[in-house]
Amino acid sequence: MKQSMTSTAVEFKNVDIIFGDRQKEAVPMVDAGKTREEILDATGCVLGVADGSIRIEEGEICVLMGLSGSGKSTLLRAVNGLNKVTRGEVLVQDGDTMVDVASCDAKTLRHMRTERVSMVFQQFALLPWRTVAENVGLGLELKGMPKAEREAIVEEKLKLVSLDKWKDKYAHELSGGMQQRVGLARAFATDADILLMDEPFSALDPLIRDHLQDELLELQRNLKKTIIFVSHDLDEALKIGTHIAIMEGGRIVQYGEPEEIVLNPANEYVAEFVAHMNPLNVLRCASLMTEVENMRRDGDQLILDKYDAFKVDLDGQGAVVKATFDGKLDLKLFSYSEETELADIVSDCVVALASPDITMKRAIELRQATGNPVLLVRDGRLVGVVGDEEIYQGILRQSSIADAAQ
Repeated sequence: MKQSMTSTAVEFKNVDIIFGDRQKEAVPMVDAGKTREEILDATGCVLGVADGSIRIEEGEICVLMGLSGSGKSTLLRAVNGLNKVTRGEVLVQDGDTMVDVASCDAKTLRHMRTERVSMVFQQFALLPWRTVAENVGLGLELKGMPKAEREAIVEEKLKLVSLDKWKDKYAHELSGGMQQRVGLARAFATDADILLMDEPFSALDPLIRDHLQDELLELQRNLKKTIIFVSHDLDEALKIGTHIAIMEGGRIVQYGEPEEIVLNPANEYVAEFVAHMNPLNVLRCASLMTEVENMRRDGDQLILDKYDAFKVDLDGQGAVVKATFDGKLDLKLFSYSEETELADIVSDCVVALASPDITMKRAIELRQATGNPVLLVRDGRLVGVVGDEEIYQGILRQSSIADAAQ
């Protein structure tokens, strides 16, 4: 089945996945909201996914997460047809159409697996008798690609993951982190736009896992793939995910952006997940700031702090033109970007102008580097400020969520 394409890369529409011989009996129980245990007792069938519906846009990293047995890997494997869908649609972008891999014919499914969707496994799945280069080129070899063309692609992808000098080594000669990077290179070699990653870093030591998460984000900035990533680690999900789907008992209980999930957990299950996470890399200044409309004024000036010491002047379009301390000292205005080295702005005479989309952690770093509140600017206009009070409130808000979960 094919449908007209949008910017959507993958869409799950009311997906049920049930394992067992009595699925027809189990389906009405799913509709009635019965639990996995109730369905198992009544029919002997195992509920993998119930009414799963989410849309994943091109270039996103969508993280499916939950405890073991929540259904996250089951849903992931429906994208390439490894798990058969009992009911519903799994639409995957293919050129200018959306293919339902749950109902397409075998030829179309083979095309989707070889051209559109690639997979990185938790266990590295490297063939021990093949070199690194031969492992990376395996999929291309099975497709019948000529050797010279295949080797050129393999060389390119190994450079991408910084393993080109290890191409003639074997799996046992590589560390766990390096083996996982071979798995990434193998997935990239197919040039598939959609990557499925089933807990790819969970078997690694924490420091290596953190490093590979950083590498994945850096690669994503350059490659802009659509990635569906399975994890049971909320910190990992919050770090890499554009959107997160939290699953329990085969059902998606909340789907949204990381900050939304942290600030507004849908139920106690989600609240327990977010209760003890570090908010610094998740909360954005847009949700912490005091907005311009709520800032105190001294005539035409806006007051930035509770001591009435820091003040700013705006022009007719709302842009910051001047910042002063105690009415005497003019402060330099410094426009911050992601490329800025914080060491370059260490000064008590600087006020940083930054996007309201920066993280709470970065706001704290800018506050520390300049000694002053951070002015938040969008489209050239001042929209708010983050200083000590706003930072404290953000920390206390997360603490209250943790207390409520306990």
